[in-house]
Amino acid sequence: MAAKPIDKPKPYGTVTYMPQAALPGKTVLSALGPQDLELLERLLSEPIEYVDHPRLCSRNADLELFGAKTQLAGTSATEFVSPEPVVDPSLPDSKVPTLDADQEQTLFLRMNLARARIMEILRQHQNKRLTAAAVRQLLGWGKRALDARAEIARRNIPLVLAMAKRTRLSGVDYNELISEGNMALLRSVEKFNCGLGFKFSTYSCRSILKAFSRVAMRASRHRGRFPVEFDPAIEKSDFIERKREEHEENCIDELRSILMKNLAELNDVERTVIDERFALSAPDPETAQPKTLEQVGLMIGVTKERVRQIQNRALQKIRQVLEDSYLAA
Repeated sequence: MAAKPIDKPKPYGTVTYMPQAALPGKTVLSALGPQDLELLERLLSEPIEYVDHPRLCSRNADLELFGAKTQLAGTSATEFVSPEPVVDPSLPDSKVPTLDADQEQTLFLRMNLARARIMEILRQHQNKRLTAAAVRQLLGWGKRALDARAEIARRNIPLVLAMAKRTRLSGVDYNELISEGNMALLRSVEKFNCGLGFKFSTYSCRSILKAFSRVAMRASRHRGRFPVEFDPAIEKSDFIERKREEHEENCIDELRSILMKNLAELNDVERTVIDERFALSAPDPETAQPKTLEQVGLMIGVTKERVRQIQNRALQKIRQVLEDSYLAA
């Protein structure tokens, strides 16, 4: 009789769930702060995904991974009591060594356990309105998932910097390289399966290198289309400035024509004031200096306030002629 084959344990993989729970009542929402409302909206609108692991199935998974019983910080609080730190918080970041295998696995399991609890709460309230207690639990686990994810990313950011320095890519912006590397690192955090026994750096390095390769390919395509470096002086259009200068020249020519033909029917005093105040009769208009009200007043023997009145009356006549000519055109 042939021996019965031994059933191999199935590998744990990614579990995904699309939330279908409804928002709680207005009373519950009004008691939440802006950050809690934003987090709640994300939890109810985005797919929940976590990587399963045998340790997540344990009844005491919360106690084993967080080092304390999971309980809210208060009766109306939306966050749990702070768990035991994975890394000694008394050490400054510059002296904290790279995460070892156990610390790394603990952080990933904390993140995935928090997401598993979120999924469980949402499934219990599928097509139902969330209660106040469920909202507090949901937000508490959501914050724990974000904290674990942020800690993993913060401890591995030096990996992106080191790989960017070693990767010698000509014609690629270093800041863009770092940005793409950080995004690849965050995507790796979401997909990494710590139950396979590999280090996270081994898994994420491949994703970061692929991101660097995409940056290099984009830069190469850009150089193919735009072989010359961007020059703002070349790209900047002076169309508006030229139109403004052309309009000003046309207005000056029109004004001189009105004064020469006296189309505005100005008297001798008004013509003198306009000519001297705006230096219209000077031989070289570019170097001519317009006279002040007081200087013009000394010329015609009146006060500067009287010169202002004469000037305003003359300008009003000229403006009326200009408007009539534009309307006629």
